[in-house]
Amino acid sequence: MALNLFKLSSPASFYPFAGRLIPWFVVLTVLLTVAGLYLGFVVAPTDYKQGEAYRIMFVHVPAAWMSMFIYVVMAVYAGLALVMNTRLSTMMATALAPTGAMFTFIALWTGAFWGKPMWGAWWVWDARLTSELILLFLYIGYMSLYAAIDDPRRAARASGLLVLVGVVNVPVIYFSVKWWNTLHQGASVSFGQAPEMAATMLMAMLIMSLAFWMYTIAIVLMRVRCEILERERQSEWVQEAIARERGNG
Repeated sequence: MALNLFKLSSPASFYPFAGRLIPWFVVLTVLLTVAGLYLGFVVAPTDYKQGEAYRIMFVHVPAAWMSMFIYVVMAVYAGLALVMNTRLSTMMATALAPTGAMFTFIALWTGAFWGKPMWGAWWVWDARLTSELILLFLYIGYMSLYAAIDDPRRAARASGLLVLVGVVNVPVIYFSVKWWNTLHQGASVSFGQAPEMAATMLMAMLIMSLAFWMYTIAIVLMRVRCEILERERQSEWVQEAIARERGNG
């Protein structure tokens, strides 16, 4: 098992493996998204406090969760790249960044749509909103720094250090509603206590979270495969892989 995992750390082995996985994750993304949206926007009951406006949380909350979790995963890959100098770890971190930034933007955007009817304002400088905005800047900063340095090794080292420094912002986002007196409501789901929402609402939120995860895996695998082809384009195995794919096409 350990030998197989070590083998997959090679771009030459990971490239075909990722290609076999992508269709499965694409199908799961579509099925889970349709099921989650149907449960959240059609089946789930109207909230007695927030009315129909609360349904934005079926997109907002999973997107916010993903924005934080992807950053942590990206930091792990960046740390592995710095410590073990593995090329695939850098590629994974680079591939995760655009998706993490997208989910962070969606969380902020949907939060604004929720905040307008609830708070009467599109934006407030709330602790959680502000720290989430900082997370978006960290994603953008990582991508910009990596693109600004021509040498791939130096780019990976500099951007990796930025990710590791910025990871301290993730617990700030998560615990901000506990540490400060904020307008933002508390956690929708907590492992320490029973959920306060209806079972249908909880199911819709969890299914949408899984859908976002499946999407993330699918799109990151696609992006990593493109990155591998770009970096290894002079390798013999890449030339053979391209020839095989053209022949199958």
